[in-house]
Amino acid sequence: MGLRLPLRRSASFTPDHPALMEVPGPPALKMEANVLVMGAGSVGKSEFIYSHNLTVDGREILFHIWDVPNSQEHAEEGSSEEKRIQWADSFVLVYSICDRASFNILPLKIQFIKAAKEGQSQEKVPIVIVGNKRDLQHQREVSSEEGRLLALSLDCGFYEVSAAEAYHGALMVFHGLAERIPDTKLALKKGTGIRGIVKTMSAVFARKRTDSL
Repeated sequence: MGLRLPLRRSASFTPDHPALMEVPGPPALKMEANVLVMGAGSVGKSEFIYSHNLTVDGREILFHIWDVPNSQEHAEEGSSEEKRIQWADSFVLVYSICDRASFNILPLKIQFIKAAKEGQSQEKVPIVIVGNKRDLQHQREVSSEEGRLLALSLDCGFYEVSAAEAYHGALMVFHGLAERIPDTKLALKKGTGIRGIVKTMSAVFARKRTDSL
């Protein structure tokens, strides 16, 4: 999906120039968040599962990230996707600026996510929309303004990124996502991150095996 963060232990968002005198601040609040990254897959149906630390606004957040391509099969759009959505606290929806179809499916995806998550809570679901392949301007089918207007109408964050600046773009996206996640959703959910993904995947594939019998 072109939005993976390298497997570094941590990253901090601080000014480029150091202060003249560093004063130790309070220790960062250590929290966790489950992020589901959804978008048009360019390489088969590969899924990426990884964790990454970011320190944002005095909060040290361990993101558990489940990166899945959009399914082209309607059969998989049911309970397996619902299980992933229930696992996640926040969402990153990726489309290609060179593929209008990948952009046009976003409103329905976001409505589905909000119906599943906001029905359980009065808090807004943290969602960021990301236009990928910004470097391919000559192939652009979706304008930046269209992306911004869609995000504004659905109360989502919006970014455009390119493969040439993949790491910087991914940091920017996850930093923006962290700002949209309230502290009430950033809990110390030990055992619900990577283990939660494994448990959910086991349930999904167990169901598929049962359905195929």
